Amino acid sequence: MITRILGNTGQSISALGLGCMGMTDFYGQRNDEESMATIHAALDAGLNFLDTADMYGPYTNEELVGQAIRDRRDSVVLATKFGIVRDPNDPTKRSINGRPEYVRQACEGSLKRLGVDVIDLYYQHRVDPNTPIEETVGEMSRLVDEGKIRFIGLSEAGADTIRRANAVHPVAAVQSEYSLWSRDIEDEVIPAVRELGITLVAYSPLGRGFLTGQIKRFEDLAADDYRRHSPRFQGENFQKNLDVVQQLEALATRKGATASQLALAWLLAQGDEIVPIVGTKRRTYLTENLGALGLNLTPGDLAEIEAVSPKGAVAGNRYPEAMMRLINA
Repeated sequence: MITRILGNTGQSISALGLGCMGMTDFYGQRNDEESMATIHAALDAGLNFLDTADMYGPYTNEELVGQAIRDRRDSVVLATKFGIVRDPNDPTKRSINGRPEYVRQACEGSLKRLGVDVIDLYYQHRVDPNTPIEETVGEMSRLVDEGKIRFIGLSEAGADTIRRANAVHPVAAVQSEYSLWSRDIEDEVIPAVRELGITLVAYSPLGRGFLTGQIKRFEDLAADDYRRHSPRFQGENFQKNLDVVQQLEALATRKGATASQLALAWLLAQGDEIVPIVGTKRRTYLTENLGALGLNLTPGDLAEIEAVSPKGAVAGNRYPEAMMRLINA
């Protein structure tokens, strides 16, 4: 397994991580047996970086992950997140909470659900606009001092926020959407993390599955699949984005690879500070994704990919309007 170092911590992590969100939420029906088998297969293959969050389910994803790693804790670098609060009466409604007392409450809940004594990487899932980042990270720092978490992370944070947070306590990782489909963070966020020695954990590296080439029609999405509400899967946007993916598939075929492997290899080629976390609940796709680690892209390959999918090529916002407002610019 190819490994990378998590920020300035000295902690080794696999160059690919496993995103566990879809195992219990958002992407159709659950299959806990297959999901746990997928986690175990990932660990057996040397992929040690697992990602979950309290809002996935909510709560059920942490419980599933905790059950899966119960006998494998020493093999796992475990990441979870707090800060997005889902309305118990309507889980589609969300708020953001970064107040110190909530940080502590959320951490205690995650520790219990995961069944662990310490969380390796604890992210603020979204930045609370009503709570200074210094207060949120200050409380996270106290959790480090108490041995409840090892490292601090931020998710979807802007460059200024990252610098302010890092001045309070070293930030090990920033998680942001980054892929051939979403490249806006190249302007400010990636230069900031490189400057500070922070790992960029790229979530949705396959464009929520679109870059796999498996989604050919809107109707391919299950009735309860949240992507049906994503602007990039709507109307004319769908066809425009499908045209780009089909060109990427052609490039991948010439390399003897799949579109998924090409997209992941492109991310891995962007720098050693980039660690994609790929979400899947099936062993078949896990095996395919791991194949990206052996795909070497030449400068010519990268130029061809850039020509087919340049920054800004994707049509539509990456989230519905209400969710876009939760992003810290």
